[in-house]
Amino acid sequence: MASTAHANKQLGDEGIHAFFQGEGSRLARPQGLLRVEDARLLRGQGGFVANQKLPGSLHVVFVRSPHAHALIQSVQIEEAQAQPGVVAVLTPADFAALRQPRVNRLLSQMVCPQAELLPADRVLAVGVPVAMVIAQNLHEAQAAADLVWVDYADLPPVLDFATAAPELYAEVPGNLGLQAQVSSGSLPAHPSTAASHLSLPRVAAAPLEPRAALMQWDAANARLQTWLSTQTPSRAREDLAAALGLAPEQVQVIATDVGGAFGGKASVFAEDLMLAWAARLPQVQGRPLRWLATRGEDLLAGTHGRAARMDGQLWIDEQGQFQALEAKLHFALGHWMPFSAAAPLRNAARILPGPYRVPALQVQAQAHLSHAAAVGIFRGAGRPEACILMEALVDEAARRRGLDPLDLRLANAWTAEELPRELPQGEWLDRCDLPALLQRAATLFDYRARRAAQAQHNSDSSLPLKGLGLALYVEPCGQGGESARLTALDPAQTGGLHYRLATGSSAQGQGRETAYARIVAQAMGCLPEQVEVLHGNTGTCPAGIGALASRSTAIGGSAILAAAEQLQARLAAGATLPCTEEVFHTVAHEAWASGCLMLELLIDRQTGQPRISELVWVDDAGVLVHPELVHGQLIGGLAQGLGQALMERIAYDENGQLLTGSLMDYALPRAEDMPRVQLESLPTRSAANRLGAKGVGEAGCIGLPAAILNAAHDALAAIGVQPQAAALQFPLTAATLWRAMNPV
Repeated sequence: MASTAHANKQLGDEGIHAFFQGEGSRLARPQGLLRVEDARLLRGQGGFVANQKLPGSLHVVFVRSPHAHALIQSVQIEEAQAQPGVVAVLTPADFAALRQPRVNRLLSQMVCPQAELLPADRVLAVGVPVAMVIAQNLHEAQAAADLVWVDYADLPPVLDFATAAPELYAEVPGNLGLQAQVSSGSLPAHPSTAASHLSLPRVAAAPLEPRAALMQWDAANARLQTWLSTQTPSRAREDLAAALGLAPEQVQVIATDVGGAFGGKASVFAEDLMLAWAARLPQVQGRPLRWLATRGEDLLAGTHGRAARMDGQLWIDEQGQFQALEAKLHFALGHWMPFSAAAPLRNAARILPGPYRVPALQVQAQAHLSHAAAVGIFRGAGRPEACILMEALVDEAARRRGLDPLDLRLANAWTAEELPRELPQGEWLDRCDLPALLQRAATLFDYRARRAAQAQHNSDSSLPLKGLGLALYVEPCGQGGESARLTALDPAQTGGLHYRLATGSSAQGQGRETAYARIVAQAMGCLPEQVEVLHGNTGTCPAGIGALASRSTAIGGSAILAAAEQLQARLAAGATLPCTEEVFHTVAHEAWASGCLMLELLIDRQTGQPRISELVWVDDAGVLVHPELVHGQLIGGLAQGLGQALMERIAYDENGQLLTGSLMDYALPRAEDMPRVQLESLPTRSAANRLGAKGVGEAGCIGLPAAILNAAHDALAAIGVQPQAAALQFPLTAATLWRAMNPV
């Protein structure tokens, strides 16, 4: 399985206290320190929704559409209602007051449907709810759901990327929901040096814990208590309150432990809003409503990721300097838009041209609705798309000019002396040392020697084809602010507990309690075990943004430092215990992480089976608060990047039917699929926040697919198969590679 050495280039003096003085702090790497969360999780005491056992709970099952697009002519529920244990059977008419949840308007050109949550007259995708069954237990709810009869009149569906098709919503002309354009300078009149057309299929987040909700209405206090598997508790509270016409203070959302999210739990879903609405029904009588999605329901009706088609052209001059980049990006949206629907398109458009100096840039991006599951943010959200396109173009330009791809990158990457800076397209690029990342990776990988020996290896037809792949990336790591409430306690009254931190950030397995306790401990001069960290509960924590976009350490950690600084000042002035400081800390700039991957890919000449035989990764995540947690996040992201590159694909047929509705059909990487990784950190302190940290959770999904694609093209070139002829697209399965080697 994965990995190995995770060396740290440490920063500056001793201790987190040095963060307050700006440049320079060395974080000693803890040895053998377990995560604070481990004890309860290993004992089965996690705060997952499925672990919550409330007395009198009723169980919910949804009846889902088998059609991608159809008229609802009638819904017959009488037989289902008559079944033993059934409390209620609800249809779209019962939810007529509910609307689709709000969308974050990240782009100036956005057309968002202001539509019913469940249209009473039609279904817009396979898997959308058309009835909700509430019963005394799960078995009774499932049995009754099987007896709900819906009469449909089938209609032709609008498929992903269809631009001339019937409109899903009258207020969204041509189904065009999102547009963005980024430009700087003019494109050359002469033909480009390299061109690339890439298609990224839909992929599923596939968290360990599917979506889940448990909701109970307290009529006496007019209050809704909700256990929800979400990465954005405060936002979920606001959206649930808005749907019910309540003040946010009347809704409590609890998400103490979430078994993975990866962007797939960043928005409220139709099922969440329906449960909240039904919890107040008289026949429910204030009893808890419990819904746990199956894996199939998540694949069918959860949000997907990626789903992009990208065309790019790159121009370089005679001296090997990049002149211009043109990119045309087309994203699929599905039939509704979750909160962060615009993030993938926006990120891909604004990140290009990535880590390189490119004087002229023209990027056009658009996204269309279709009769399929919604596409939202998924680990990277536009960052992998930008990296894959740019790195493919760089490799193709090197191939066409007879240049070494490493040398071409070294000649065009921003240098440490040039950063941080505002780029011509308006983005602010953080401090980093891109040439150092390239050179260190090349040293660890022994790139020059491998390149020199490659031709002789590939000349032996008894050996698998060998390709070398490179990828250099930069990634923005979240904007805005985060909340922190830090309280100095009286240890004599708390049994030795010195501080209590409540954060607006949340956790889905990253070790948030461990990292945040470490920041408080070093800031306040105590031990980590003397710090209690509260998160994921809107009843005990200040309102915040939550965990997404790799923002929680850089922004949430900086909020903790700001609160600690203010608390120290009050304590120094003689404040009595307990003493609390609460802040919402906003950063002026967005931290950008970076990294370089190099790998060797072997492709079996007879079967096309790919295998990564060597992988080196040098990353820059800024100040590392807890190196072991950083290592875990990097390897976890790498596994998902590997899955996207080599095996994962959500597939629909021409009728809009999902073909990959279970893990029998949708491939996920196993432990045996993971290569050995030589992982080293070469951090440069971020100039964007007081902690000096950058994001880390999404990095593995960004660089690895690009490096694998480049390695596959490099291997096939040895037998005369050029990238444009091969037309390789993800996932790079054995069948895909075999067909490229054996064209008809």
